[in-house]
Amino acid sequence: MSKPIVALVGRPNVGKSTLFNRIVEERLAIVEDLPGTTRDRLYADAEWGGVQFTLIDTGGLDLGMGSSDATRRGGATVAVLATASADYVSEMRAQAEAAIDQADAILFLVDVLDGPTAADKDVADLLRVRSGGKPVFLVANKADNAARRADVVEFYELGLGEPYPISALHGTGTGDLLDALVAKLPVGTEPEEAEGIKVAIVGRPNVGKSSLLNALLGQNRAIVSPIPGTTRDALDTPLTYEGQRFTLIDTAGIRRRGRVSRGIEEYSVLRAVRAIGRADVVLLLIDGADGVTAQDAHVAGYALEALKGIVVVVNKWDLVPKDEHTMPTYAAQVRAALRFMDYVPVIFISAKTRQRVHQVLPAALRVYAARQFRISTGELNRIVRSATEAHAPPAKSGKPLRFLYATQAGVDPPTFVFFVNDKRLVHFSYQRYLENSIRAAYPFEGTPLRFTFRNRKEEP
Repeated sequence: MSKPIVALVGRPNVGKSTLFNRIVEERLAIVEDLPGTTRDRLYADAEWGGVQFTLIDTGGLDLGMGSSDATRRGGATVAVLATASADYVSEMRAQAEAAIDQADAILFLVDVLDGPTAADKDVADLLRVRSGGKPVFLVANKADNAARRADVVEFYELGLGEPYPISALHGTGTGDLLDALVAKLPVGTEPEEAEGIKVAIVGRPNVGKSSLLNALLGQNRAIVSPIPGTTRDALDTPLTYEGQRFTLIDTAGIRRRGRVSRGIEEYSVLRAVRAIGRADVVLLLIDGADGVTAQDAHVAGYALEALKGIVVVVNKWDLVPKDEHTMPTYAAQVRAALRFMDYVPVIFISAKTRQRVHQVLPAALRVYAARQFRISTGELNRIVRSATEAHAPPAKSGKPLRFLYATQAGVDPPTFVFFVNDKRLVHFSYQRYLENSIRAAYPFEGTPLRFTFRNRKEEP
């Protein structure tokens, strides 16, 4: 491994995501004053004292399956309610256990305000069984003052050694914790591998994004549930397919801006949009049983605005009644609904049965290759001359638009610069005509093209 792995574990709502954000120095984990906010594993790289490591945030471990804990603190009874839905408890536990198994060190968070709870003791017992001798750091969070720091002695009863009092919110004590942590981390000896082609799996809620991720990986990397909104964080997973490295990014379902609730879902949408921004290719999942919806077109708009390569993946194809004409008819309907994306490949799969899932990564690879393709300057100018001769450029007030020279200035996305006599004469419809003319000769499958028009005297 190139970097050691550190897992953050603990019962719900003890501040794991707040500490995660503090350590990685970026708001990557969703922070909300609600137990069960973090569901899937969330990875990020961090560094302390020149030591690099990968930090994993996990969902809250509620081993009591929805029970409540009560503890006496200063004469008052503090109830710690496990409000995470029972539908998720076993999945969240499995994800947290996977993180523990992967980790080289574990940060076990507890809450000073609550004192040791039965749920904390359950997590401590689990760590003793599963940690396998890995260093476990007992981190007493919310120790914001001297009195609270004095209370951390109560956590010795968990049998995990000396507790580290910190305030994840204010940063108090985190330096000492990180000093102790990095001193125990193994030194990575293998060179870090490249990320490869970054592929984001996006779509509206409940179209099967996590199911597709799991099908591609052949393992349960993400929680799969029929309830919309299960995935809240963007998940990065490396994969090698036929010698080519990929990074698969699973994202939370995106809804139209006006329908995004404040708080948890809002943060998830922002993260999904950022995931699109750092992807090379976007897999736009559509529910085959529902057909293309306005929300699908809206999600596609995010990818199009970011000029990303796109593959339309029609999922749940096993649920669609069909004959020999269904697929071409359906493809035509998809292209009609997404008419601005007629250059995008459309494939039909069932992530559940894995029907045609083997076509997904080859399609993404073709789109990625198209984004890197370059047309020679001579060939491009030949295409432009042929296009303008077949259909004369527009004129305004007797002044015709003239194309003087064209060149492909870049790739990823393919970027073309056209030198003209007056760029104000370029109409959107003629720009689209030029794009269609270029695609007729070189399809540039799945990738938008960027066009720039300059007056001849302007510098490129």
